[in-house]
Amino acid sequence: MSKAVIVIHGGAGAIARQAMSTEKEQHYRQALAGIVERGQAILAAGGAALDAVTEAVRLLEECPLFNAGKGAVFTHQGGHELDASIMDGHTLAAGAVCGVTHIRNPILAARAVMEHSAHVMFTGDGAEAFAFARGLERVEPEFYYTAERYAQLQRALADDAGAILDHDAPSGGDPLDPDRKFGTVGAVACDSLGHLAAATSTGGMTNKQTGRVGDSPIIGAGCYADNATAAISCTGSGEVFMRGVAAYDVSARMAYGGLSLQEAAGRVIFDKILALGGSGGLIAVDAAGNVALPFNSEGMYRGVGYVGATPDIGIYR
Repeated sequence: MSKAVIVIHGGAGAIARQAMSTEKEQHYRQALAGIVERGQAILAAGGAALDAVTEAVRLLEECPLFNAGKGAVFTHQGGHELDASIMDGHTLAAGAVCGVTHIRNPILAARAVMEHSAHVMFTGDGAEAFAFARGLERVEPEFYYTAERYAQLQRALADDAGAILDHDAPSGGDPLDPDRKFGTVGAVACDSLGHLAAATSTGGMTNKQTGRVGDSPIIGAGCYADNATAAISCTGSGEVFMRGVAAYDVSARMAYGGLSLQEAAGRVIFDKILALGGSGGLIAVDAAGNVALPFNSEGMYRGVGYVGATPDIGIYR
């Protein structure tokens, strides 16, 4: 029997402690803890890792505090384009969608692609047609809107900042400066049978160009799972994580180099990603239930929940 555990992240980035209220931090911590507890309950009932990560990411998409689903950031053109991916470490099956604009929960669409198609990734209109044919909920773009995300776009446009990953505009009370935050969400889990799964979802980068796709829906870049090594979900400089095939590289270092989960994850985040000029972090778990949560940014929303234990929630180093 493996040590069943679920791990989640809600993005990484620069910290604006001076702009954070105790109440705001509590909102984040409570949201993360509640989602971890839901994943723990699934695992405690004998549920599969795949079901635990699906539900955890769906709940993150439903929470406007995070940049996925409700609360997704705006493109330069003022719209929303969402991406998601999921992978089953037991079978190596995977599914992903990118550039969707009307799907309430992109992670459910990614899982539908994995389970009900011969393909791994669908994009744009094709992804939406597939999802709606499977009965998934359609929403109008206004569903994703929040005032905070719209304000972020306006600051970026006013400052001619380009796509924001590292910008010094005022934070507006977010524990992680929302203009300097990598807004991906994700989950990894190990169930009682030692099966692993990973899921990742995002609204992308504030002020990104329409059509831009980052690492989150790319299997091997922002998401990967293999029972023989680990399940990984990344958050950070998407283009750098893509170039470094970051999620798969953790698995490869374990498989071919004999590194432990902690060693492999640490070398990817602190050596490889930094050397390429990137910032961010990842969450990972192996089939024994060992967990790694390295990040080279100033903070990362994160939560770990072993079955039967109180969730361990963190924001800062």
